[in-house]
Amino acid sequence: MSGLFEAAKRCIDCAEPEAKLALTRETFGALRAGHLSLRDDGAQPEPIGAPGRPPRPRLVMPRDVPQRGLGSDEGRAALAHAVAHIEFNAINLAWDAVYRFRGMPDDYYRDWASVAHDESRHFTMLSARLAQLGRAYGDFEAHNGLWEMALKTAHSCLARMALVPRVLEARGLDVTPGMIARLRSVGDYITADILEIILSEEVPHVAAGTRWFRYCCERDARDPDATFAELLREYIPTGLRGPFNLDARRAAGFGEVELAGLAGV
Repeated sequence: MSGLFEAAKRCIDCAEPEAKLALTRETFGALRAGHLSLRDDGAQPEPIGAPGRPPRPRLVMPRDVPQRGLGSDEGRAALAHAVAHIEFNAINLAWDAVYRFRGMPDDYYRDWASVAHDESRHFTMLSARLAQLGRAYGDFEAHNGLWEMALKTAHSCLARMALVPRVLEARGLDVTPGMIARLRSVGDYITADILEIILSEEVPHVAAGTRWFRYCCERDARDPDATFAELLREYIPTGLRGPFNLDARRAAGFGEVELAGLAGV
């Protein structure tokens, strides 16, 4: 029986999108079938670096990603591409959460393998939509913000769970309803319907972050509310911008103390 950690590293390192998707499906299926060992063999994970990704899209600073309106096919394709890029990064992030942090309960690894599988399906849906719009993944510029936070939190499962699913990915819960409304207002019901599916499935992904963040806090004898606020101050000193989708965040496990403090960080 081969090991999950080795399989997760193969998924991270794979650069070609279709091959990464296939490896993700294969690895998740093997885990569900009981064909992958979750036993830690004692080997240390390699230092985090750049994940496997294709030469395009060209990565630029977030401020340098062009803003396009949704009144044209070009603008709608750019939006679909931006979300596809997030989903592609999310595949790598989920597998890195599996590969990097050892000694967690088995359910932790099952949760993040399942997230990787969901994200690969989201990327597939968005890639198909891009093709309908005459575009493909890599045709627009993108930024690397999600992976940059992975680099900053590679030393700590607690910090990773707090700051990637519960901050960066949770932004999707906040902004996606507005994107869906704008897409419907210009008649793009196909992309809007895809984002509806993604939004509904991202809530349990953020909830997995909440669950394992709180597990790490309990393990380390730390108060989760105070720890989350402390990490926000340390890593995002400028604070988080609203509006916040409070209902979705509650469904993803955010407590009232956390919600009350978000805008005031």
